[in-house]
Amino acid sequence: LQAIIQAYKSGITLQGNTTNLGRWDYSGSFFFSISAITTIGYGNLSLSTAVGRIFCIVFALFGIPLNLVLLNEIGQLMLLGVQHCAHRLEEMFPWQNKASLLMKTCALVTGLLLFLLLPPLLFSDKEGWSYEEGFYYSFITLSTIGFGDYVIGMNPDRTYPRWYKNLISLWILFGMAWLALVIKFCINLLE
Repeated sequence: LQAIIQAYKSGITLQGNTTNLGRWDYSGSFFFSISAITTIGYGNLSLSTAVGRIFCIVFALFGIPLNLVLLNEIGQLMLLGVQHCAHRLEEMFPWQNKASLLMKTCALVTGLLLFLLLPPLLFSDKEGWSYEEGFYYSFITLSTIGFGDYVIGMNPDRTYPRWYKNLISLWILFGMAWLALVIKFCINLLE
């Protein structure tokens, strides 16, 4: 039983051997760092040494607050961009009241496309998931729930491009900022 537990911790599962996926190469390490500081925590990777665990604790103690600051700044930049466009429309057209609503709607639709509706197409291509599975992964990841039932780059039968995990890491950061704005908007509506 101990051997089975150790094999599982090393990446060997009933579904196949995932130890050959380079989990600790640059892209894998970057993806692990992003999932740690965003508190997603898929549960598919863990540190096995005391030094690694201590480093992860220190890294998270500084990384999580810094990430929250970064996400806040990204969200504020997105919001400023929308407000700037709304003001420009208000100056150009007489229907000033509707310009702000139009820009917020455009920002919502653009965010839906970039962060929830188009990424599942990439996941379908690279992971072999259905569109619904990719959409589910997108929401579970960006909302930081991170169940770990779907994680990118873990299928031993697939070859992943070097840029894939890095692109997904950036998508996570920007997507979390966008989703935080949407959630904040929903909270304002409820209040």
